[in-house]
Amino acid sequence: MGSQSERAGLSGAEVADRVARGLVNDVPDAPTRSYGQIVRANLVTRFNILLGSLLVVILWVGPLQDALFGIVLISNALVGIVQEVRAKRTLERLELVNAPRATVLRDGDRREIAVGEVVLDDLLAIGPGDQVVVDGKVVDSTGLEVDESMLTGESEPVGKRAGEEVLSGSFVAAGGGTYRATRVGGDAQAARLAERARRFTLARSELRAGIDQIITMVTWLLVPTAALLFATQLLTQHQDFRSGLRGAVAGSVAMVPEGLVLLTSVTFAVSVVRLGRRQVLVQELPAVETLARVDVICFDKTGTITAGDLAVQELVPVAGRQGAPDGVLGALAGADPNPNATLRAIAAAYPAPDGWEATKLVPFSSARKWSAASFDGHGNFVLGAPEVVLGAERRPDRELLRRTEAIAVEGRRVVLLAASPEPVADGGLPDGLEPMAFVVLGDRVRQDAAPTIAYFRDQGVRTKVLSGDHPRTVAAVAGRVGVPGADQPVDARSMPTDQEALADLLERRSVFGRVVPDQKQAMVDALHRHEHVVAMTGDGVNDVLALKDADLGIAMGNGSPASRAVAQLVLLSSRFATLPDVVAEGRQVIANIERVAKLFVTKTVYATALALAVGIARLPFPFLPRQLTLVGSLTIGIPGFFLALEPNLQRARPRLVRRVLNFAIPAGLIAALATLLAYWLAHRSPSVPLEQARTTATITLTGAGLEVLWSLSRPLNALRVTILAAMVAALVGVLAIPWLREQFALALPPASVLFGVGVLLAVVGVAIEVVHRKIG
Repeated sequence: MGSQSERAGLSGAEVADRVARGLVNDVPDAPTRSYGQIVRANLVTRFNILLGSLLVVILWVGPLQDALFGIVLISNALVGIVQEVRAKRTLERLELVNAPRATVLRDGDRREIAVGEVVLDDLLAIGPGDQVVVDGKVVDSTGLEVDESMLTGESEPVGKRAGEEVLSGSFVAAGGGTYRATRVGGDAQAARLAERARRFTLARSELRAGIDQIITMVTWLLVPTAALLFATQLLTQHQDFRSGLRGAVAGSVAMVPEGLVLLTSVTFAVSVVRLGRRQVLVQELPAVETLARVDVICFDKTGTITAGDLAVQELVPVAGRQGAPDGVLGALAGADPNPNATLRAIAAAYPAPDGWEATKLVPFSSARKWSAASFDGHGNFVLGAPEVVLGAERRPDRELLRRTEAIAVEGRRVVLLAASPEPVADGGLPDGLEPMAFVVLGDRVRQDAAPTIAYFRDQGVRTKVLSGDHPRTVAAVAGRVGVPGADQPVDARSMPTDQEALADLLERRSVFGRVVPDQKQAMVDALHRHEHVVAMTGDGVNDVLALKDADLGIAMGNGSPASRAVAQLVLLSSRFATLPDVVAEGRQVIANIERVAKLFVTKTVYATALALAVGIARLPFPFLPRQLTLVGSLTIGIPGFFLALEPNLQRARPRLVRRVLNFAIPAGLIAALATLLAYWLAHRSPSVPLEQARTTATITLTGAGLEVLWSLSRPLNALRVTILAAMVAALVGVLAIPWLREQFALALPPASVLFGVGVLLAVVGVAIEVVHRKIG
């Protein structure tokens, strides 16, 4: 650019030329799923294809009552779609509210435009609190300091002079100036980091993977079983084509644990609502489950255990020195029109006194590391780094310097207030400065940080602090909130690059300083090598890669759009203390779903066993689809819904599928054997028609299912007793009310048959109890 552009910015013609050449800050969208992708992902699943095919068949050959299982299919898809769409819209509103604006100089005028309208070589003005929206070079600087923590993780502001580079994603901490855009759009630093996380990935879910395994096994069994049932009903039982097909579908539908898929989605959705009340946005339903499995949580110091801003912690007057330092400090902080973080913290602690008029002001500069002011009738004062202010003396006070060094080792910042015998000029500090007091500042530790760390420690969740700050600073803050191992910080610049060695180091140490973005990602991968389930919190672009690779990415609501987009959870309140509630919610979900999963998989086992046995024995299928819907609703669906939402703080354990199958296979086989025996004895009796034999099978299977429910509901409480009693009453009601009997095609068998069913169920109850005790 020429000198005219340096002063006045681009002309309208120059802007139009760059727009025509595509040199615009066209930043790619965040890596979230589109509405079409959300709908497709929730519709096109193995479960939906399997159950949907059976629904089409039953709608063609059977009465509408036999298609009740289709409600489960539709509900399951709707729950997933609605939740993801809701999360997407919430994020879009959040990004709209937080969208930065850019102030540019064009044709000599200052104007505010959308970030996407910035072009290459634009001249942009920035002041305290403004975001650097594109990469550029500083043209002029008035005490400009930039906070690059979202890019580097280091919380200390960096001074910028003319000719130095500023990067997108950083913020102005103090001062102001202008810079010229050198990289826009996808070439900018923030966009390049975000682009590495473009591919959307779902949260890893053992529960979802386990259900997929079960459905895969069912799929392989279903086709030959359905064919066997159809052939048996059509050829050996001499049924018509539609009746034979309906019997085959009835046996096949019962094999699919459709209620487990729906109940899992509903339970996740209810948890999402409960977490939403705590200002936690869940972007993916399975992320709730991952919460229960987390055993390592990684987080930064700034913004999590500290509030991300400085606060005055202590004022230490220098012995033998006169004056009231608090009034002087308030006047100095109030006199600077562009205070840095240090002066803002001092202003918050010490209000400016009345009647102090600054006749001379030297604003703070990161290059000289001090500021000064003269007040008519009150004196001249300097505030700055102790080693600089004391270094101006001909004979520096070594004792004072040692005191400042001791404070710095504690992870705190210290500045020195001194009185000057004469007004201070811009050129340098005068001789004869009289030290008045030390001002000790530090990151303000969140009051809820220590209880949060203590909660994770008590729950067996290991905490890792990954920060860009100096290791001693990080260790000091971590030690104040009780992070285990805070007395042994690690400088990330000395960490091994070998993943196995890094994994061993992470097992031994908990606090890491000078960590860069790529190292965070490598540390997550190293923790995975030792089979840890890792949660990563973050708010900056520098956290995106680690958030994406972690089992659970948790972004802060006030963080960058890129971090919010790739995370599974967003803490809208940006409060670290929300996490204990989040983890507790996840543990409740997974522990309850495990119990309910045993009910549903037991149903899959007995349905498969019945279908195969009936086909091999060449018997009429003992159920209509609506009868199996009744059995499933009373023994699994309705009670499972209440059980899945009960409070439960049990920590999730691995190998869920193995534990579920260990119980469900023997329990399901016992229920199937009892049902088949009752049905066969009733069906072989000349005085019991097929409709009554099917009712006998329905009663037997419902009774066996309720016994499984009773076994898994212990220890019993008022809610569980009420559920069990209500289900028994519902079965009696269906059998006693003629209209309901007709709807479910039931006909009461003779009393002798019912007595035999009672005896058989007593034996089943004992067998189920043996299985439960053995597995337990």
